[in-house]
Amino acid sequence: MTTRVGFVGLGNIGKPMALRLAGAEAVDLHVYDVADAPVAELVAAGATAAGSVAELATRVDVLCVMVRDDDQVRDVLGAVLGVAEQRDGAPLAVVVHSTVAPRTPASLAETALPHGVLVLDAPVSGGAMGAADGTLAILVGGADEAFALARPVLEVLGSKVVHAGPIGAGTQFKLARNLMHFVSFTAATEAQRLAEAAGLDLVELGQVVRHTDAITGGPGAIMHRDTTAPLAEDDFWHGVFDHVRTLGEKDLGFAVDLADELGVDVPLARLALDRLGPGLGL
Repeated sequence: MTTRVGFVGLGNIGKPMALRLAGAEAVDLHVYDVADAPVAELVAAGATAAGSVAELATRVDVLCVMVRDDDQVRDVLGAVLGVAEQRDGAPLAVVVHSTVAPRTPASLAETALPHGVLVLDAPVSGGAMGAADGTLAILVGGADEAFALARPVLEVLGSKVVHAGPIGAGTQFKLARNLMHFVSFTAATEAQRLAEAAGLDLVELGQVVRHTDAITGGPGAIMHRDTTAPLAEDDFWHGVFDHVRTLGEKDLGFAVDLADELGVDVPLARLALDRLGPGLGL
């Protein structure tokens, strides 16, 4: 059974996502973008071009949106709702892949519901590389009916599709994930400054970090519990995390001492030294 799919926003991540759909057997893909070049590339890959978002919305069952920001998402939805009556009651799921503000998805869904249009927030994690090879994690919020309609499409785009909960839950999931992502980036800049002050090879340090994270799982290696509550002493994880804390506090202490010796400011390391144990539930 073929699903008619629309895609709006053929940028750095949107274009490889759309190309995945263009190559899928059970998808009839229609695309729109304000730039001509990516549209031409998608047409060459087998998609059909639409002249506007409104035109696109009259043709498809699932409409994927990967535009720049909240205002552009609202503009796209407005164009969709303007032609919703022309669909004669045929269901339409608008899937917002853009990362938007936490309250935006619920507002979009509330606006769309009287028009018979279902909205899902479904931000992605995995970047352009994950989009190109279909290994994105797609984090979905919305009603079961909308998720069921969009799920076959989402499973073409990603190898990890999570129905996180009601509308807005996908965005909340993405923000929690990216909080760790960018705090980790900031910690990496502290490590680079420390290594540089010590006269070490920063490129080699990056290679070591990527090598060992691929083995250990990086920060995600500690994320197995279903709560952040304090750990009881007879809990399995108490012994595991107590070992993590002991090693972490030792190495963080040595790193802070080295930073003091070299005159390097490492505020995140100092904060981690204070909060590692409590954060682990100890």
